[in-house]
Amino acid sequence: MHMYTQEDVPRNVRGRGLDSGVRWFGLWDGYFAVSYLVTVVLLFTSDEDQVRRAFAIGALTLIVPWYAGLGRKPMIRRTHGRRNFVFAAGLFLLFAFSGTLDLGGSFALFAVVPMLMMSLPMPPAIVLVVLANLWPVTVVWLRGGQFDPHILSVLPISLLGTALSVLLGVWITRVVQQSSERAVLIDELRRSREREAHLSHQAGISAERERLAREIHDTLAQSLTSIISLVQAAESEVAVNPERARSRLGLAGRVARDSLDEARGFVSKLTPPALRESSLMQAVRRQADLLMEETGLTVRCTARGEEQPLPMAVSVVLLRSAQEAFANVRKHAGEARRVDVLVAYAPEAVRLVVRDDGAGFDAEAWRGAPPAGGAEDGGNGARGGFGLRGMRARVREIGGMVQIDSDPGAGTTIEMTVPLGPVGEEPDDE
Repeated sequence: MHMYTQEDVPRNVRGRGLDSGVRWFGLWDGYFAVSYLVTVVLLFTSDEDQVRRAFAIGALTLIVPWYAGLGRKPMIRRTHGRRNFVFAAGLFLLFAFSGTLDLGGSFALFAVVPMLMMSLPMPPAIVLVVLANLWPVTVVWLRGGQFDPHILSVLPISLLGTALSVLLGVWITRVVQQSSERAVLIDELRRSREREAHLSHQAGISAERERLAREIHDTLAQSLTSIISLVQAAESEVAVNPERARSRLGLAGRVARDSLDEARGFVSKLTPPALRESSLMQAVRRQADLLMEETGLTVRCTARGEEQPLPMAVSVVLLRSAQEAFANVRKHAGEARRVDVLVAYAPEAVRLVVRDDGAGFDAEAWRGAPPAGGAEDGGNGARGGFGLRGMRARVREIGGMVQIDSDPGAGTTIEMTVPLGPVGEEPDDE
């Protein structure tokens, strides 16, 4: 298993890890202060000469600024460099000097050992810890001038203290390491959440752009095309047939008003005006009548089965699909004379079929064309990425399917089938 090292931690994470380490080191600073005070009290109450005792206290007191100025920051950062070895060597010398002058200074081992373990890599730290624990025994031996057999009785206690010191140092080192690892993991989790939120935001923006693009194409773009055609036809008839020209201009005004209502509706995600107070069949029939008025084609709109209320999402998708099919008839049906529209209701599904007898197109080539650019999108949409492909995407979003049959010179049939849940039940998607 990979263990995090200082090099694994990004700089911005090190800063947060450092803040966490500073908070954790507050407890250690308190422990160090208590150990220092207890050791000083023991030195004050010892039987040593006052001069030796004063120098021992002075050496012990020097450890405090030595730790604060040189050793504390590397311990927090968990860095191992020359500065750590200088600090550890100075710490050991000050402790040894204090212990040599007064054995009461040996109580400082409770603070010295953890500092050696936290400031050095494990092998040199263990060596210094063993030397520090054996130092009081060595001082007793040197002071006696010869080997005292009683030292052997003290040696096991010293060795036990060494083992406990090493275990304590390893435990403290591991706690600090886990704290650093936890800081890294927490920061990685935070950054992952930020990335996820950013991606979700971008996906939402893309979905909303696609929705607006489809709505604009299926409503405003088609309506503007119709208005332009009506105005152009009125201009050509204003001199020879003013009454017919006025009729076409009035129809253009009605289409413009309907387009304004549609624009307001899809901007606020409201129900399309054509469906607010009428059924799908009625809305499709109105669109068929408008197509007949604009083009002069014979448009027959029929219903099959028992008409039933549909989920609004289904009605909106099928109405937009009918509008797209009618737009293709206006622009690409060529010499079409007749358009048949069928809305078929069944308990489990609703089907919309739009069939014209116009010029048609190569449906097989269209299916194999790239999603955008290149081939004609049913004579329409690959240029803009919408059209029939947008219709298919809409229907698929609510679990339906679109079948397009067409051949050059044989007209076009577009069939949309959408499954239904219980009556009135809205799909999970919008």
